[in-house]
Amino acid sequence: MAGEPQADCLFCKIVAGDVPATVVKETETTVAFRDINPQAPTHILVIPKVHYADAAALAAADPAIAADLLREAGDVAAEEKAESYRIVFNTGSGAGQTVFHAHAHLLGGRGLQWPPG
Repeated sequence: MAGEPQADCLFCKIVAGDVPATVVKETETTVAFRDINPQAPTHILVIPKVHYADAAALAAADPAIAADLLREAGDVAAEEKAESYRIVFNTGSGAGQTVFHAHAHLLGGRGLQWPPG
């Protein structure tokens, strides 16, 4: 059920503390942690503590938490001293989403090309 923790979800397990992660910031509604396969010097995932399959589902069901996610990504970028950064949401396997729990990739610390791959 959307919003409820999923037993087979890696990110739900991180939120529950069952899987370790290098957490850089946690709020009432979000957790931010370093990506285990970084694609930039700063590569942090910001996730809602509630489970939604992707960013579109989160925004439709709980726009306040979706806004929290974006705000926290910006705050983490500032804390990481990333002057320029990108926030990426992959939605669906065709877009590269591999964990089906809404999450933002915060990428920075190097020049980022456009268009993205």
